[in-house]
Amino acid sequence: MNTTVEVLGFASDLGWQLWAVQYFFLIGISTAAFFLTLPGMVWRLPQWRGVSRRALLVALVCGLTAPVALLADLHQPGRFLNFYLHSSFGSWMAWGAYFIPLYLLGLLLYAWLSLRPSMAALAERGERLAGFYRTLAYGGHDNTGAIRAAAIVAALGAMLVLLYTGMETMVVRARPLWHTPLLPVLFAVTAFAGGLGMTGLFEAIAGKTRSASLLNRWLELSQWASLATLSAWTVWVLTGSSAAANGTLGAMRGSSGWLLMIAALFATTVLALWLSRTRRDALIAPALLALLGAWLVRWTIVLGGQSMPKMGSTSHAYFLSMTADNLLSIMGTAGLCLALYIALTSLVPWDDPAEA
Repeated sequence: MNTTVEVLGFASDLGWQLWAVQYFFLIGISTAAFFLTLPGMVWRLPQWRGVSRRALLVALVCGLTAPVALLADLHQPGRFLNFYLHSSFGSWMAWGAYFIPLYLLGLLLYAWLSLRPSMAALAERGERLAGFYRTLAYGGHDNTGAIRAAAIVAALGAMLVLLYTGMETMVVRARPLWHTPLLPVLFAVTAFAGGLGMTGLFEAIAGKTRSASLLNRWLELSQWASLATLSAWTVWVLTGSSAAANGTLGAMRGSSGWLLMIAALFATTVLALWLSRTRRDALIAPALLALLGAWLVRWTIVLGGQSMPKMGSTSHAYFLSMTADNLLSIMGTAGLCLALYIALTSLVPWDDPAEA
């Protein structure tokens, strides 16, 4: 008797590379940091004034770097134009081509309106670039109405960006790890954790340690939300409540790599939660752990999700190799963030006038 066994296992390069992880990571941090600017710069709460200004710096640095990572992931900048030349409004990715400019233009307008009084003050003090500051300040009026209007535009753009970054992955039914309603929630809550972490890191660099308690209280809440969402996702996988959950469980079963990655996600979240809860005066350690957790989630979802087979039974694990493209994606985005940070902190004061 002849027996025929057919085994399918197609290996192919990942569609979304490490550049995509960097994009999801940075744009999430930027949108979250923008919302941290509202208490101090729109609602004028005294305890938030300084923190919100540094959060605005985070939003600008990460927000201006993220589209560069996105264009690099497309491998050819001209592909971005196709979203406008041949729009497909049934695609979340196509909508992103409109949501990202809306957010960034709103953010830049909001930042300019908020920083005009500081630039006008520099011009009045006769700084070396007084003429530049006077022109950029355009009168230097603290127009609260205009700031609120710009904040509404930026907030709308930020919410749409958070929505689309989760939805454009969730709707892909061929990737079982992605196809769950929990994914947009997980991206959003970890983005806020990352935004708080990056703001805490910028506070530590600026030597503003008095904000540690305030940031850690919110960081604790964000870690509780992240832990709850990760737990709900784990239950979703283990119960096999859908075809996607069954596919995810089947791909992960017996894989030590997946077990280690999930353990790392939970351990990072729990440790960040413990530090932010017990060490209210600490800034750097909780901030770095929150950033690591946010990045690990995107690494696991974006790259790990593509390693699961769309057909057949073979998984193709992705390992971070030191190829030129991977090194450029890490060093390039980090270098651009650093360059923007140096440029912005050299030209614009980020201390609250009451602190200066």
